[in-house]
Amino acid sequence: MTTLKVYQSRLNQLVENKWFTGTIITLIILNAIIVGIETSPSLYKSHQSLFVIADKTLLYLFTIEIILRFLAVSPKTFFSKGWNWFDFIIVGMGHLFAGAHFVTVLRILRVLRVLRAISVIPSLRRLVDALILTIPSMGNIFILMSIFFYIYAVIGTMLFSSVAPEYFGSLPVSLMTLFQIVTLDSWASGIMSSILEIYKWSWIYFISFVLLGTFIIFNLFIGVIVNNVEKANEDDEKKANGEQPTMAELKQELDEIKRLLKERS
Repeated sequence: MTTLKVYQSRLNQLVENKWFTGTIITLIILNAIIVGIETSPSLYKSHQSLFVIADKTLLYLFTIEIILRFLAVSPKTFFSKGWNWFDFIIVGMGHLFAGAHFVTVLRILRVLRVLRAISVIPSLRRLVDALILTIPSMGNIFILMSIFFYIYAVIGTMLFSSVAPEYFGSLPVSLMTLFQIVTLDSWASGIMSSILEIYKWSWIYFISFVLLGTFIIFNLFIGVIVNNVEKANEDDEKKANGEQPTMAELKQELDEIKRLLKERS
């Protein structure tokens, strides 16, 4: 083994060590606390120099961490992982705008460093990866939800624009009203009750939309997310146990590759 490989192996053991990860998480939490305290104008003005020193110190520590992780592997391996790109950009932007006089920009960048907790904590990484995997499946559900929203918005505008223009005066207003209804935010007491006094049958419109929009379509979203989270956890467990994929799983992956190739051709 060459000297470079030996140093990389030792650095890799260092950055993968639990205490190293715990230290970085502690620094991220400390950064979040400092940014929160900075929102108090009186405290920030009276201790501005301390906040600047703390921010620069944390930025340099995060930079050292990124450098150690970069040196622990080859450049190709480092930049092949999306989370490393994420950390590199967040820390790099901190240095890029370090001399800027836009206080708001600097504070926003400090807040963004808190997002690095996602890349550092493995369980959060798995969760975000699972959410990303749900995006293709979400497309069909989103199209279905858009169809229902559009149909109910047109019907609502036709039926209630004259009696409740603040809720159904136009198609865009109706869409915003339906979005409020689907979140179950004061839909019965605030929106439906005023229309129900004039049209006694209007409850059919609102309740049917709540059943379709909230209890069916939203549960489809949740089901897809939960399914992908479970799949991601199972894959991680198999990797940790050194298990090889089954023939059924390999066949499924090959079928998926064939399907994608057919779609592209």
